[in-house]
Amino acid sequence: MADRPLRIVVVGDELVAGAGDPKGLGWVGRVAARTVPPVTPLFLTLAQPGESTAGLGARWEGEAARRWAPDADNRLVVGLGDGDVAAGLSPARSRLNLANILDIAEHHRVPAFVVGPPPGLDADRDRIAELSAAFGDVAGRRRVPYVDCFTPLVAHEQWLADLAAGDGRLPGQAGYGLIAWLVLHTGWHTWLGLPEDL
Repeated sequence: MADRPLRIVVVGDELVAGAGDPKGLGWVGRVAARTVPPVTPLFLTLAQPGESTAGLGARWEGEAARRWAPDADNRLVVGLGDGDVAAGLSPARSRLNLANILDIAEHHRVPAFVVGPPPGLDADRDRIAELSAAFGDVAGRRRVPYVDCFTPLVAHEQWLADLAAGDGRLPGQAGYGLIAWLVLHTGWHTWLGLPEDL
């Protein structure tokens, strides 16, 4: 990897764009700041607010392909939110949509990394928990790293306070820092072939 430029395309909803973060970094910016391989990676974030896995599946390949380079170590990060809940997608459909995204990435020989949906403050928590478990299973079956953001954050006091200070759905500075911590400590550096950042 050291002799090839690293391009990391991050697709997902407004969470990958850091919406609600007064610093404008979100979790992607914080992870990027802590990722220092032999060649500094180029992070390319492609966010679509409120997007479901159906919408993501329809757009990601064409958009990502325009950002990858034939001489680069191209990577895909899939950041998932609660769009499938709002869209009324069944768990089976959500699973299939993510499976298709990961299978297409594998077909293009692009390593993928999946970040699951975090909890909100509303009544859809059970559905998001179900989605997170389903997404984790889909990724696990394909040996793709999966970051469970739901389980460690659902009762986390700082996370809940950060949501309560905002709109109840999007985190602020502290919340994005927590997601970034989870990403960095759930196989991120191993996925990139780097020593763990301690």
